[in-house]
Amino acid sequence: MPYALLIVEPVGQRASRSAAEGEALYASMLEFAAGLRARGVLREAQSLLSQEQAVRVQVREGETRLLDGPYAELKEMVGGFFLLDCASRAEALEIARACPAARWCTVEVRELGPCFL
Repeated sequence: MPYALLIVEPVGQRASRSAAEGEALYASMLEFAAGLRARGVLREAQSLLSQEQAVRVQVREGETRLLDGPYAELKEMVGGFFLLDCASRAEALEIARACPAARWCTVEVRELGPCFL
């Protein structure tokens, strides 16, 4: 079953780290991804840049609006994701518990499926 692990982090958390601290945390995530790849459960993993570079697109009544970030109302942002093939929800939760980011962020586990369910 496909699952996404969304890495949800507080806005501004990255800026509070030194470059060396950030690189060490990122290295731990790369090592974690390599382990998942070796197990054969990892489809894809990516880190997302901060929301300052984000653009939201809305089309309403044929009109397109581009909304540039950052968004002051946000307290959290999605900082990255893992796309997995797991045998069960329990396996996805076990992987989320082992994710290094769970120590400094929230790891949201979402099963993939049609949006009308």
